[in-house]
Amino acid sequence: MNLLAILPSIPFTNPVLIFFIVLTIILLAPLLLNKLRIPHIIGLIIAGMLVGPNGLGLVLRDNSFEIFGKVGLLYLMFLAGLEMDINDFKKNKAKGITFGIYTFLVPMLLGTVISYYMLHFSLVTSVLLASMYASHTLVAYPIVSRYGISRTTSVTITIAGTIITVFLALLILAVITGMYHGQINELFWIRLFISISVYCAFVIFAYPRITRWFLKKYDDNVAQYIFILALVFCASFLAELAGLEGIIGAFLAGVVLNRFIPAVSPLMNRIEFVGNALFIPYFLIGVGMLIDLKVLFSSQQALIVAANMSIVATISKWIAAWMTQKTFRLPKVDRNMIFGLSNGQAAATLAAVLIGHAIIIGTDESGLPIRLLNDDVLNGTIIMILVTCTISSFVTEKAARELVTQQKNQEKNNTVDTDEERILIPVANPSTIENLVNLALLLKKPKKKVPLYALFVTDDNKNENDKNYSAKYALGKAAEVASATDNPIETISRYDLNIASGILHTIKEKGISEIVIGLHHKTNIVDTFFGTKTEALLKGTNKMVFISKCVIPAGTFTRIVIAVPEKAEYETGFVKWVDRIANIAKQVGCRAIFYAPIETLKRIRLVLIKGNYRIRNEFEILDRWEDLLMLTNVVLPDDLFVVVSARHTSISYNSEFDNLPVQLSRYFADNNLLLVYPEQFGSHIDAVFFSDPMSMDIQHDYTGSIRIRKYLKWLKWPFEKNKDYKNLRK
Repeated sequence: MNLLAILPSIPFTNPVLIFFIVLTIILLAPLLLNKLRIPHIIGLIIAGMLVGPNGLGLVLRDNSFEIFGKVGLLYLMFLAGLEMDINDFKKNKAKGITFGIYTFLVPMLLGTVISYYMLHFSLVTSVLLASMYASHTLVAYPIVSRYGISRTTSVTITIAGTIITVFLALLILAVITGMYHGQINELFWIRLFISISVYCAFVIFAYPRITRWFLKKYDDNVAQYIFILALVFCASFLAELAGLEGIIGAFLAGVVLNRFIPAVSPLMNRIEFVGNALFIPYFLIGVGMLIDLKVLFSSQQALIVAANMSIVATISKWIAAWMTQKTFRLPKVDRNMIFGLSNGQAAATLAAVLIGHAIIIGTDESGLPIRLLNDDVLNGTIIMILVTCTISSFVTEKAARELVTQQKNQEKNNTVDTDEERILIPVANPSTIENLVNLALLLKKPKKKVPLYALFVTDDNKNENDKNYSAKYALGKAAEVASATDNPIETISRYDLNIASGILHTIKEKGISEIVIGLHHKTNIVDTFFGTKTEALLKGTNKMVFISKCVIPAGTFTRIVIAVPEKAEYETGFVKWVDRIANIAKQVGCRAIFYAPIETLKRIRLVLIKGNYRIRNEFEILDRWEDLLMLTNVVLPDDLFVVVSARHTSISYNSEFDNLPVQLSRYFADNNLLLVYPEQFGSHIDAVFFSDPMSMDIQHDYTGSIRIRKYLKWLKWPFEKNKDYKNLRK
């Protein structure tokens, strides 16, 4: 038997074997290089260089690498837009634009002068070469994403600057290419302006409406993922038709879709997983396959050009980062992060050199073609890609570690104390399980890995088979939703005399801090709004309770409207519920509008500042709880309406709360509702299962005194409202 006839020849052409080699590289490169404290991105690039046609020649850079590499690059830019903090982006857009101008002009000026006077290239060639220095690729962005700092200020500034400098660099490339093809005239500029304007308008205005409609109508996770991916590549293709580069379209799609995909959601987890596991590594391996170290020794001129290009590209990007730091007085670590992310050269640079190399501007004495960018520049570009990507990865890795350390120290000083988050989710109705689990995930801080608790309580009203089947299905569904977001969940199935008793016993056993339950569905005319189970739960525990009814997915909320009663700031759980609502607003990326008395609004604002939530918020005065129905004209169908209520005997209790069930069922029946009952009396006093008659008398006297104080306050309210409201706005 001839073994040589069986073994595959080099280079390998078997697609199964090629895919196996790629997966092996993706698996082993990070594992081996992490021990050496070398960024795994470098490992993927070096591995591609070794197995590629310029190394051992095991694998050719065929169409599969070109396709997957292009997809990986677009995926990289899409993730950059998707993970960006839009609120922080709006606040730092001036910094981002400034850095974009710096990181374009400095390489353009420095690169043009050095290429013209030191390398003796023509002016057009020098300008095109300088535009290659000006553009950059976020090769090191996976490092930022892995450390969880993609929403920091320096990263946001860099991403904004990247789009600006890439757009301008590609515009120069288009102009120079058009010059040699005779296409530059007034019609060229008019057509480019109109096409870009129409394209941007379509993506910005049409994409949100299409996405909101689809996510409301279809809840299948696979369908949602395919839909989002289709939008990304459609935006990239349309960008190319409009005269832009596909990476700009992918980034724009990420920014537009940002608010529809919460950071803690199954859809976001799938998007990140597929990109980081397959497409982005494919792109990095493909970059490595382009590198040919033998060109360094091919000629002295090639070595000089390669060294010149690498040094100029690196120095000019450092100067741009330094100028940005000095202009806005940023810390040193932010400068390093900006420089690290912006120094990597790959996609746009490679596109420019290939196009420039293909343009023939004449012939020499021997009849050979003279190219706009000669072979030395082409080979020097490949070496520049290796050098800049290596520097980019090391600098970004070091800066990322420093930023993570700083964040942890700031969290200790700036975050509010909300105790441990141990959220219990009683599950029963299969149609509401996914919404309840997703709501619980939005309430908690994403960096905290404290498990959720899913509870199914059964009593003697069902037969044994129904109990086992219902418990298994409900808890399995809850575990499936949580696991899709990489969040731990502990499932609990228990028997008890009744549902409320089972929930209350679980609260004590597990040290639960808050409960998320679905709103009771009335089955008959004598049934109450909350139902006997919820009412018994509110009487039996002093923990915070969220009662939810969401008719649309959380990612499609346009705003969060919160109604807060008077003296809510004096409740024990005041800071905790503000924290939870702010977490929802931050994860979803929507605006939070607080309606409350002026003093309560001041305390809410202080909590938001202390917690450094950086959410979009507004404050409107709701001085009388009786005016709650005025919000019927404020709350829209796609809003989340949060009503902060209170139990009897609590400080913020208002007799008008007795009318709340009727008001909500009659005037807000079609809205997304979230009722909040804050924690009372601290965490060490156990509530009882029955109402204390004495406490009701005390409550009656207390609410009576509240009314008297309100009447007195109304007499002077018109004179103090404007002054207090102006102070709050400050």
